[in-house]
Amino acid sequence: MQTVKQANKAKKFRDMDVAERLAQLEESTALTAEDLVAYSAEGGLSVSRAAAMIENVVGVYSLPIGIAQNFLINGRSVPIPMVTEEPSVVAAASMAAKLVLAGGGFTASMTGNEMIGQLQVSRLPDLEAGVKALEAHKEELLLIARQANLKNVARGGGPRVIEIRQFKRSPMGPFLVLHLIYDVCDAMGANMVNAVMESLAEPVAEITGGHVGLRILSNLADRRLAKALCKIPVDALGFENFSGEQVRDGIIEAWAFAAVDPYRAATHNKGIMNGVDAVVMATGNDWRSIEAGAHAYAVKKGLYGSLTHWKKGPHGELVGEIELPMAVGIVGGATRVHPTAKANLKLMGVESARELGGIIAAVGLAQNLGALRALATEGIQHGHMALHARQIAIAVGAEPSEIDRLTAQLISESDIRASRAQEILESWRIK
Repeated sequence: MQTVKQANKAKKFRDMDVAERLAQLEESTALTAEDLVAYSAEGGLSVSRAAAMIENVVGVYSLPIGIAQNFLINGRSVPIPMVTEEPSVVAAASMAAKLVLAGGGFTASMTGNEMIGQLQVSRLPDLEAGVKALEAHKEELLLIARQANLKNVARGGGPRVIEIRQFKRSPMGPFLVLHLIYDVCDAMGANMVNAVMESLAEPVAEITGGHVGLRILSNLADRRLAKALCKIPVDALGFENFSGEQVRDGIIEAWAFAAVDPYRAATHNKGIMNGVDAVVMATGNDWRSIEAGAHAYAVKKGLYGSLTHWKKGPHGELVGEIELPMAVGIVGGATRVHPTAKANLKLMGVESARELGGIIAAVGLAQNLGALRALATEGIQHGHMALHARQIAIAVGAEPSEIDRLTAQLISESDIRASRAQEILESWRIK
């Protein structure tokens, strides 16, 4: 007699029910049965734990977690947990990652774990004299910054460099900014950097004779860049009536639109962030920080543009690259207290913040590939509306045995509305 595990091996992940998917995760990943409890309503974030995280708690709000498939990153197969409410995101990422398999998977990396702390100094008697005074006391200030968090220094992190920036014209007059480059190791680092900047406020005021205003980290983490690269043989890109060359050239043309037009680039990058944010949320990291840094970085050349780059390779292959700031951590914050975030990190088998950042960049690149492929060929709505029809079927109360049938009829009629779905259900049930 065939066991559940044997039956699972014969099925694709997308065709399994939830129980079968969980069983496969237990069998094929590092997750144990105890870990998998975190994916249930009872084992996720409790109200009592939520009440310790933010103020005025009255409950918890749930979103679906899907596992994107087919990701081979730096030679390692990685199941990707994604938290999102939007249909087609997980499916598009999985499909694109499967295409990338034909070229050997993704290559991903991250430049480091250095964040930037900013300290604003205004009302200076003499701007140039203030700059010179800070330059002369850099080593003293670095020592103060080291003393502010000796635990992080012991882990190999801590302050690296102090930079001074001048703003001679502003709505409030001239001021300068002290940048502290600080290695946060495997933490996201916001609280750590903010605390260190507070320790520098009084010494800097004394050194410059100015007023110290803001002391806070920057979310433009451009010293913490995540990168991913993929190469897809042109033969792997063709499908139905589209040749591989047509798909490749269509993707490059669609990317070129986003490269020069901010109106298109905003939607283009939003699609990238569909994938990036979903993994950032799944791991308990700050998706608002990642969004802010990514969109600020998209203006690095003076015009808001694409976070990705697509081109034709020397052998006709499609080559894609992405680069964006990635201030994520695997310790501290919600990653430490949210049981599902901890399970998701274990699921991916990540051992450092840099590894996590590279994985997230690969997901963003895959998401962009899926969107551009759809836009350049059958249209973005083709796959999206099929999933939307399924959501409509569930929303109007279709039973599990009716969902697929109702979804198929809505699509065949090209009439994906809740009122029509309700009419079909009622007609079936009268009979």
